[in-house]
Amino acid sequence: MAAPHEKLAQSLAELAKLQDQGARVIRSSQLSRTHRERLTKGGFLQEVFKGWYLPGRPGEPLGNTSTWFAGMRNFISGYCDERFGNDWHLSPEQSLQLLSGERALPLQLQIWTKDGHNQLVTLPHGCSLFLYRAPGLLPSKAEPDEGGLRLVDLSPALVAVSAGFYRQQHVAARIAMSLVEDLTELLTVLLNGSHSVVAGRLAGAFRALGRTALADNIVQTMKSAGYVVIESNPFDATASPLPGGRSESPYVQRLRITWERMRAVSIENLPAPNALPADIVQTLKDVEDRYVSDAYHSLSIEGYRVTPELIERVRSGNWDPDGQDKDARDAMAAKGYFEAHTEVCTFIERTLNSSNPSYALRETLGSWYRALFSPSVQAGLLKPGDLAGWRNEQVYIRGAMHVPLSKEAVRDCMPVLFDLIAAESHPAVRAVLGHFFFVYIHPYMDGNGRLGRFLMNAMLATGGYVWTVIPVEQRKTYMEALEAASTGHDIARFTAFIGQLIREQTHTPLKRPASPF
Repeated sequence: MAAPHEKLAQSLAELAKLQDQGARVIRSSQLSRTHRERLTKGGFLQEVFKGWYLPGRPGEPLGNTSTWFAGMRNFISGYCDERFGNDWHLSPEQSLQLLSGERALPLQLQIWTKDGHNQLVTLPHGCSLFLYRAPGLLPSKAEPDEGGLRLVDLSPALVAVSAGFYRQQHVAARIAMSLVEDLTELLTVLLNGSHSVVAGRLAGAFRALGRTALADNIVQTMKSAGYVVIESNPFDATASPLPGGRSESPYVQRLRITWERMRAVSIENLPAPNALPADIVQTLKDVEDRYVSDAYHSLSIEGYRVTPELIERVRSGNWDPDGQDKDARDAMAAKGYFEAHTEVCTFIERTLNSSNPSYALRETLGSWYRALFSPSVQAGLLKPGDLAGWRNEQVYIRGAMHVPLSKEAVRDCMPVLFDLIAAESHPAVRAVLGHFFFVYIHPYMDGNGRLGRFLMNAMLATGGYVWTVIPVEQRKTYMEALEAASTGHDIARFTAFIGQLIREQTHTPLKRPASPF
């Protein structure tokens, strides 16, 4: 008789066959009941609704949000492909949102299909599909970066959306219009559909964004075909012109626009800047005095079980990589945190001693990352290649709706984030938005939270503020505030949360944690 692990291996082989054939969702008819039950019990399958399964992530509790939001795109595209073939796509509005670099899916996705019956399909964690019975479909294609979701092509989507889209989704509309480099396709859709009103709206929008030549071209071409065009600006207020020069990816544009939109709210919620510290030695001593508390809370937020004794053992050099600490994951994390903290302190000292600080994170961030993980590499817990640099795979955040950028977008956005931090005049905004956008992009496979908090405190300490610790007891508030900023673009909660901690810890540092033993 086969052992349990051998039976599970047989079931996994059947699942692997289906996935090798391109299956993104699993139907009950594709696996025997025995295989389904075995894989479900092992965490390799999760039933989304009766008869439809999503490949799971072993070790995740059943019903965990991570599995769903990590696989939501793949499940929806696979489900729709199974039911409708290629005869479906997202609504034009939602297509433009994703084409403009939005990473959070709306809780309800609107699927256009001729085979729909205007019914609601309930999905896990408050999500749903609305299967809209469309009289006709628009040109669309499956986007690999969106898990195979079919998005309406740019030009027909711009023609199909209502005027309200420009007011309700200002950022998406602005970025989508910046992606139009040649009017041929857009004019073809306008002329073939006799869209004179839409032509006036698009011309007005282009003119509001500073693209006068495109606006004039639309008006003149439509008039030459015999249409009456009345130009109108669909934006609520005068939109700032689009940047000139080299065309940028929608992710980069969204980063720039969102930083600027979040900046004013951040300034309202954060303490006013202080004078830069005159006594650099005392500043570094204050950072050092807060180290044990910072290491304990920052590592604990990430799920490591560390004690003040372990932190002190590492700092004093009594850490024994060949003895009691050889196989201790938590000890490796504590050692790496100490090494990275030392690198951050070096950055703070050099910046404060510079007559013209540039906050050159671009050159130094990599050394923080390498220091954070080199003990784990040396102990054999990680591969040497893990120290190479930006990630080469997609990552997901446990319990979050937000899905970080693709590996290609990371390489586009990180240089821009460094530029935005360096150009920012308000030191607290530099710190808090720097932290938020760093974890939003999630440039590394691991360590993004710790590095984001290091980045924040490096900017605070070089900007006249104190090193500020985020208590593990407030992890839920912290993570919810980050999620609200990532998926709802509401930075107020996060900046208010950090601002309050800065005020509290300016004169009263967080107490050193007590030992649990």
